Amino acid sequence: MTADANAEPSALGTLLRAGSALYGAGVRLKNAGYDSGFLTGKKLPCRVISIGNIVAGGTGKTPMTIYLSTMLKRMGHRPVVLSRGYGGLAEKKGIVVSDGYEILCGPEIAGDEPVMMAAQLRGVPVIVGGDRYKSGRRAVSEFDPDMIVLDDGFQHRRLRRNLDLVLLDARNLFGNGHLIPRGMLREHVSALRRSSAIVFTRCGTGCDAAVNAMGHQRVNVLPEDPAGFRGKPIFRTDHAPFLSGIYDGAAPLPQDILPETAESGFSPLEQANVFVFSGIAGNRDFLAVVENNAARVVGHEAFPDHHSYTDAEIRGIVDRAASEGADFLVTTEKDYVRIAGKIPGDIPIAVIGVKIVFMNGDESLFARFIRQHPMVS
Repeated sequence: MTADANAEPSALGTLLRAGSALYGAGVRLKNAGYDSGFLTGKKLPCRVISIGNIVAGGTGKTPMTIYLSTMLKRMGHRPVVLSRGYGGLAEKKGIVVSDGYEILCGPEIAGDEPVMMAAQLRGVPVIVGGDRYKSGRRAVSEFDPDMIVLDDGFQHRRLRRNLDLVLLDARNLFGNGHLIPRGMLREHVSALRRSSAIVFTRCGTGCDAAVNAMGHQRVNVLPEDPAGFRGKPIFRTDHAPFLSGIYDGAAPLPQDILPETAESGFSPLEQANVFVFSGIAGNRDFLAVVENNAARVVGHEAFPDHHSYTDAEIRGIVDRAASEGADFLVTTEKDYVRIAGKIPGDIPIAVIGVKIVFMNGDESLFARFIRQHPMVS
């Protein structure tokens, strides 16, 4: 008898299936409450745009939040970003991370991604807190926004929104198709009915396979609308890495981690030996980016997403990089905000960021969609 390599061990499989069933029942109950009107979301006195996904993990919500907030600012709006602040001490009570000009707290308090966004968003305040409505009221009181950008807000239905942008990774739309913990889905695929638009990320050379897969989902999950997916617009994007700068890790977090001020290409790394470390959802993807842009990767250490580095781990990274003859340490923006000011300045640190780029002319279509949508006046 040949065992199925993808089959779950019986005991573990039973636990995962039970966990997914329990999780799914809770999600369905919550959504049924909102869909029926038994539960109602709270409304802010300004427009709200949510950026979210239905799959756990990194689909590009943070770079999309940065892109959209910057675009709204250039359109003449007064956006404020609301984030949960995952992993920060202020997640429950909430805090202002940035007034748009000065970073007011660090990643231990606010979480790494909000601090990273604050470093890039000039003139756009960033607030964290698990209670998004409470954070929104604070934003209205302190900053008088006409737009709220809700980072990772698709499942947070307690705060009403005018527009829901749902991001899907074109390389792996729905994982294995199962709900957490058996799979990576935070909601059933049919939850996409609530979306205002779908944004494919990491399209690379194209999104044909993802679009075809979505067509399959339309037929099998949304049979009442097999062709038009209720007319929802679809946009195609990719992740473009950039070298945001080379820093002395012993110094505080610089507030100039911006695509506009990035180095031209990756030239400082092209003739260099580098040591890579990261603690993000896509460690393998990040390593591949560095391998494609540096002369030689002499070592690599990967940690869990949102990892809080200990002094011993930091010292170990530096010592190993030095022993391997590394000219640079290389890490991500999200990692750098966690270790800035804590890492010995023995070896310079090259920090790589990711920005959203639209494909096939979709950038102008997206801007027109945002501008012409009834919520934007």
